[in-house]
This record gives sequence, structure tokens and C-alpha cells, in this order.
Amino acid sequence: MLLPFFQDEFLEAGCDEAGRGCLAGPVFAAAVILPKNFHHELLNDSKQIDEANRYRLRQEIEATALAFAVAMVDHEEIDRINILNASFLAMHRAIDKLHIKAEFLIIDGNRFKPYPNIKHECIVKGDGKYFSIAAASILAKTYRDDFMAQLHAEYPVYQWKQNKGYPTSVHRQAVMEIGISPYHRKSFKITDPQLSIF
Repeated sequence: MLLPFFQDEFLEAGCDEAGRGCLAGPVFAAAVILPKNFHHELLNDSKQIDEANRYRLRQEIEATALAFAVAMVDHEEIDRINILNASFLAMHRAIDKLHIKAEFLIIDGNRFKPYPNIKHECIVKGDGKYFSIAAASILAKTYRDDFMAQLHAEYPVYQWKQNKGYPTSVHRQAVMEIGISPYHRKSFKITDPQLSIF
């Protein structure tokens, strides 16, 4: 059972990102402030939910949230500042865009670059523990998937509509046979054994 809030003294936003382990495309992040009484039986870590339900949940989250925002850092910025810093920057950009200012942040993961003048708590696997982080994971994932589907139309050979830029065997094979696209992250090694296959 997910929890509504980490703390109840300050107005809290949950933050998460999507696309960190991809070979191509941007990293997306979302920040979500939910109402105090929010509860949803289906909402969970986006990786635990099928695609159709992710999009249904996105509609419900956007209709119910007190505030939400989605932001991205593109592949060129990722190559310049590295993927970890790009993930933090995407979250900062999402927080910047919230029309209600958050007073406390809960971040999925174990590291975060502090956002000016807002306290935060990092929570490992937080998208499976707190509704607001789960909501942020749904928004980041679905908005990034939409973006990758648009890029797929330009470069269908990499099958981004299916793999979303993750290092599947089909994606890797296409890169090895054809080379990289303008949207690939040049700082990522296509044959890096540390990149898991999804």
C-alpha cells in the first residue's frame, strides 16, 4: 500500500525521472503535488503498470493533482553534463514549472542535487512507496514515451516506438549495422555490458 505523504508539515511534491538508461533521446522528469486525501488503488511505480493503464492514470493524475509539471533534458545536454546531472536538472526544471511552490520534495532514488531553498528527502524505490512519486513516474514515463514515438516516425529503423530508446537487442543491432542517429547519446557506449537489456 502506497503512502500519501512522507511528512505532513509542508506542502510536498514527489519527483521522478524516466529514460536514464536509454541510448537515445532525452531524460524526462515530473513533479507532482497531490491533495491531502488522495488515494488510488491502481497507482504504483510506472514499471509495474501496463501501458494502457499508465495513460488512464495520467489523465486522472492531471485532473486531480494540485499541481504537476513535466520537463526534459535532451541528448546533447546529457552528453555535456552526464546522465546523473541531467536527471537532476530535469527534476529541477519540473519543480521550476509547478504553478504552486512546493515546500518539501521527495525524490525517487538515493541522490539528488538540492533545489534552492526547498528541503528534500531521497527515497530508494520511492515510486513504489509514495503516491506523489508514483504519479511523477507515470507522467515522466508517458510523456517520454510520446516523445520517443515522435522520433520513431523519423527513424523507424531503431524501433523506438517499441523500445523507447532502451538498449534492446534490436536497437543495438540497428546501431551496429547503420550507425547512430542525431538523437543518440554519444557519451553512451552501445556495447556497454552495464546497460541492461529491457
